[in-house]
Amino acid sequence: MSDRKRSTALALASALAGAAVLLAAPAAHAAVVDVQYNCKTPIGDKSAVSPIEIKGVKEGNGYKLTMSFQKGVSSSPIELGKGAMTPSAVIMVGGAEKVSVPVSGPPNPEAIPANTPIKITDLAGTYTPKKSGKVTLTAGVLTIKAMGTTTTCTPGNSPGPSLELDVTAPGGGSATGSTGSTGSTGSTGGSLPQTGPEDSAIALGTLGATVILSGAAGVLWLTRRGQRARS
Repeated sequence: MSDRKRSTALALASALAGAAVLLAAPAAHAAVVDVQYNCKTPIGDKSAVSPIEIKGVKEGNGYKLTMSFQKGVSSSPIELGKGAMTPSAVIMVGGAEKVSVPVSGPPNPEAIPANTPIKITDLAGTYTPKKSGKVTLTAGVLTIKAMGTTTTCTPGNSPGPSLELDVTAPGGGSATGSTGSTGSTGSTGGSLPQTGPEDSAIALGTLGATVILSGAAGVLWLTRRGQRARS
């Protein structure tokens, strides 16, 4: 193989390898966390542990957050008919800023038998960061409204974060300054920069393309240098 062809092959291989590394880089750290809910119900105190998963996907100027319960919590002494129970909760944001994001979900799609753990539908809301940096998302207080009663369930085991994200505030807000709470707009909460896999793939793919273009530029430079040397 000539020196020119060997140089071209090495440059392209290096560019493609760099793009592959960038595309493989993780965008966020997520974990399913066991949360012990201590519930104050109309008929007394109850507790239950449910694994909680929180996901964040770029949507408009923010992130849509989804909070999923893998096990039921609390229970009712009587059957709850279809649509009789409405859940809501808050997701605690820590790190670059400290705020709470309200999330809510639809009523129960099926009847819940008496003395059976209440299955919570997925809760969703939107978070808009006011500061840029790394944030953590942790399950907060859960509220269940049913049959004219309200049950409040508080995490009692100091659960760790279910999701960690690197966020950018609209307008490039810094991680310094005052903190506050975020209310809901449209779907509950505020906006985040993209953390979902699709967004990360787009961003990293752009970087990968830049690496490839840089490699191609190097190939052209090597080729022209070889031509000048021969002439």
